[in-house]
Amino acid sequence: MSAKNVDRHNRFRSITVGFRVSPEENEQLNRAVALSGLPKQEYCYQKCMNRDITVTPNPRIFKMMNIHMKDILMELQRLSQGENPSPELLEDIALITKMLNDMKEERK
Repeated sequence: MSAKNVDRHNRFRSITVGFRVSPEENEQLNRAVALSGLPKQEYCYQKCMNRDITVTPNPRIFKMMNIHMKDILMELQRLSQGENPSPELLEDIALITKMLNDMKEERK
């Protein structure tokens, strides 16, 4: 039997919840998790419970943001003139923009 898995409030989490996603949704979820700095389980739990995700800036988070921003730039450069970006790309841009704005507000 494995060790008990408790959260930071010493609550025992004994029930498993699973769900299916498409490959595109999985990529998007993985990007959001990487940018948040949280474990995937904690990120999904917080989002399912409609709680805010608080990102604590650190070098790892900035590195992930830099990588994702480069990916976004390459995708935007790839688009032909008059071509619309995908909804996933727009959501990624919105997520990074929100994170940067939140970090900026936190510094004030």
